[in-house]
Amino acid sequence: MQQTQEILKQIKKLEISTKYLVNQLITGNYRSTFKGQGIEFSELREYRTGDDIRSIDWNVTARYNQPYIKEFVEERDLQVYFLLDMSNSGSFGNKIPKKRKALEIVASLMFAALKNNDNIGIFLFTEKVEKFIAARKGKKHVMHILSSIISFKPKSKTTNLKTTLVQVTQILKKRCVLFILSDFFDSNDYIKPLKILRRKHDVIILKISDLREQEIPKIGLIELEDEETGEQLLVDTSDPGFQKKYTEDVSNNESQLILNLTKLKIDFIKILSDENYEIPLRKFFKKRTRR
Repeated sequence: MQQTQEILKQIKKLEISTKYLVNQLITGNYRSTFKGQGIEFSELREYRTGDDIRSIDWNVTARYNQPYIKEFVEERDLQVYFLLDMSNSGSFGNKIPKKRKALEIVASLMFAALKNNDNIGIFLFTEKVEKFIAARKGKKHVMHILSSIISFKPKSKTTNLKTTLVQVTQILKKRCVLFILSDFFDSNDYIKPLKILRRKHDVIILKISDLREQEIPKIGLIELEDEETGEQLLVDTSDPGFQKKYTEDVSNNESQLILNLTKLKIDFIKILSDENYEIPLRKFFKKRTRR
């Protein structure tokens, strides 16, 4: 009972803290960014001057001996899914854990999708998909998803995007918008399944990082532990050689990720765990609406 009350308290806090962002910064651009699955047939009507002749239905035109055109409307039944990394590396954060920041971002985007009357679903993953909630509409459903994220206890500590993306491709049959949130600390080659996923779905990558993962302070000998594997390593953080190699490795990994995503025409958003995430999100939506 106490745990349920705490979860409800956290959800209410998320709803309040994301309200301004959803109302003022996302919703308008959200509607124009994600316009639905395409178009569907609406009705036949008589041709009027100025209509596109490519819309003429020649069979009906021949039958009635005057031109008729097919009218189409935009299909609005949009599905929005979130693929959220719940592995141990997300627990790291200098001020705010990466998992907490990812939850805040997911909540903001979910409430924006809710205002747009979209179907919303989620995948929680580690080395595979551990929990799947199919997309549905309504605030009650969104609250259920947020409660599931907050109370979730992962079975595995490690990340495997390759396996996860293959599973997601098998589950998602209808075209959807898919937000993938992770720190992308994964040595598995997940680019091929990501490419397959991108062929059918609108994929957006949100990389959640922490400043301390990019720049280790010079504090002498310390023991570093991999959050996922538990592997420990003694390093001298004051060593210029270590500092240079570490910075280069981090930079090269991110550059390679961005290069791969650019080739696949997948949008990339980088968010630091201790920064105000409304700025990169606002930039993303503005960029999308200009296309």
